[in-house]
Amino acid sequence: MKILANDGLESSGIEELRNKGYEVITEKVAQEELIDYINKNEVEVILVRSATKVRKDVIDQCPGLKIIGRGGVGMDNIAVDYAREKGLHVINTPAASSVSVAELVFAHLLSGLRFLQDSNRRMPQEGATEFAKLKKAYTKGRELGGKILGIVGMGRIGQEVAKMALGLGMKVIATDPSVDKVHIKLTFFDGRTVDFEIKTEPLEKVLKAADFVTLHVPAQKEGHIIGKKELEMMKSDASIINCSRGGVIDEKALLESLDTGKLSFAGLDVFVGEPTPSADVLRHKKISLTPHTGAATLEAQGRIALSLAEQIETILKLK
Repeated sequence: MKILANDGLESSGIEELRNKGYEVITEKVAQEELIDYINKNEVEVILVRSATKVRKDVIDQCPGLKIIGRGGVGMDNIAVDYAREKGLHVINTPAASSVSVAELVFAHLLSGLRFLQDSNRRMPQEGATEFAKLKKAYTKGRELGGKILGIVGMGRIGQEVAKMALGLGMKVIATDPSVDKVHIKLTFFDGRTVDFEIKTEPLEKVLKAADFVTLHVPAQKEGHIIGKKELEMMKSDASIINCSRGGVIDEKALLESLDTGKLSFAGLDVFVGEPTPSADVLRHKKISLTPHTGAATLEAQGRIALSLAEQIETILKLK
């Protein structure tokens, strides 16, 4: 059986699959050439991340395809329901990258609180001649301890974010229409644990109370969750982080909130129009930016690869 890992696969997963006797192809195939490649090479399993799209055309025109795997959580780039209707297995790895995404949330928070997104741009240009001026410009940094973090979406990633926030001494509030409450267990290096219960609240209440808001929701079919109205509800000088999906925040309204000083900063890992985000967003000095790298840690990619390999092996054993 041939497996095409079109967006790459960590070496541990490749080794696991090859040890089971599968042929793993890691050649990157362009989207417009994908159908011909799958058919010509008799590929039965395709593994993707976010770059490759497996829509109805691929499913219809590749009758030999048996399994579609997504290395990550969201499957916006796969026609999931249609594939399953056609008898294909569709798998993903919802738990493998939760910690890495949660850590990136705090990378953005700390970057904004200490102006790193701006100082990292200006120091190479002005550090040698305007050191004292820059030092003065960045004297109003803030700390996370004692602040209120509002989490929108309390799935696996939201809960990992909550753990880290509690460990840093933050108060955590949350909203999720499908969850009434969650139980959070903090486990420390020496094995001790502390249990917390977080009851979810309406979105409006969370937005009004939080010092920082972080989004962990799927892509929205009907537009954004956070628009001008929601941003105006937030505290003056609050901040917002989006490491979930591009489009869940109205980017135009976000820029207006940053420009007026309503919000102090934003952190974005995902964007409207990926892979060509808005130039206004990319240039804004109050936005900490990463190119959709929430799951891009060696540890997460190892977990993703092994999870996909195990799921493929389980499916094929059942056939």
